[in-house]
Amino acid sequence: MTTHVKRAFKYRFCPTDAQAAELSRTFGCVRKVYNLALAARTEAWVTRQERVNYNATSAMLTAWKKTEELAYLNDVSSVPLQQALRHLQMAFTHFFGKRARYPRFKSRKTSRRSAEYTSSAFRFRDGKLTLAKMTEPLAVVWSRPLPEGASPSTVTVSQDAAGRWFVSLLCEDPSVKPLPATGQAVGVDAGLEHLLTLSTGEKITNPRHERRDRAALAKQQRRLAKKEKGSANRAKARLKVAKIHARIADRRRDTLHKLTTRLVRENQTVVIEDLTVRNMVKNRKLARSISDAAWSEFRSMLEYKARWYGREVIAVDRWFPSSRLCSACGTLQDRMPLNVRTWTCDCGVTHDRDVNAAHNLLAAGLAVTVCGAGVRPQRSTPDGQSATKQKPSRREP
Repeated sequence: MTTHVKRAFKYRFCPTDAQAAELSRTFGCVRKVYNLALAARTEAWVTRQERVNYNATSAMLTAWKKTEELAYLNDVSSVPLQQALRHLQMAFTHFFGKRARYPRFKSRKTSRRSAEYTSSAFRFRDGKLTLAKMTEPLAVVWSRPLPEGASPSTVTVSQDAAGRWFVSLLCEDPSVKPLPATGQAVGVDAGLEHLLTLSTGEKITNPRHERRDRAALAKQQRRLAKKEKGSANRAKARLKVAKIHARIADRRRDTLHKLTTRLVRENQTVVIEDLTVRNMVKNRKLARSISDAAWSEFRSMLEYKARWYGREVIAVDRWFPSSRLCSACGTLQDRMPLNVRTWTCDCGVTHDRDVNAAHNLLAAGLAVTVCGAGVRPQRSTPDGQSATKQKPSRREP
């Protein structure tokens, strides 16, 4: 089976003062063009019921560059500006396809600072990357090698809130191939006391990355709150807070990558629960812990790695009573409060709550592979509930 997986390789780099100034100008122009195009498309629809497509906004961009007010758009590469219009077109496509909400304007303070360059706007030779409008290559820290013979199709430059510069190179990775098939299947129950509980009985401790830095974060946030808005000291304090958040996110992402890679390599089928995290974080007592566990990010990583390596991820419907169902006799308990961690069924079997839930998830997921019932995605039909309330996230041809 031949696969062509496009993969982004992300690296840190240290720009010179001139490069940093050029990239900052590009970020601002990208944001300005995106907002202008969004305003034009919104105004056309509200006033004239007219849909404006990418070609029309591209013509608008040409006209904007000729005006005295927006003449500075000519000072940066035109490719990132065109890519911003393409991103807006994709956002509207997702909106009309009911896969996302209406596009929002980009903010100078809160939106991601990034610019995307296609192959006509950069040169990659002998391990050196040079962007349009620049005379020197970027000082990229090549922390890992690119695939042999890789030729990047797009390059995305970004700067995070902590002031770190990143460059992401999108290219085909021939090393990503389906793994040898195994007969292993595992049920995974996500939790807070233990991040994951497997149907094998293994419990993976929740590292609670945010809690480790909570005191330091609170201290820097108090200092930030006392600074005068718009002052240089406030900018310095904001940077310190952002660095702590970045450290927490990096550690969390590293842990999830290791866990998901291990699960995909060891198992042919992984069964998880379809959790509605956006509703669960409305619980004020558990919102911080749920956000720190990053269950949605865990699922996203697990699903795309399963597609890469020929594995299957099955998501059991959120209404499936995995914790209240006895995995030995099938008796359903009336209620199961969160503080009950072990319980004894009428059949005499004593269950660990999380391990029992993982067993039930595995059994429900394997039932899907046998009968193929309940395969409509719960996310796209929030009010629909199938008879078995189960769904696989990937179908075998």
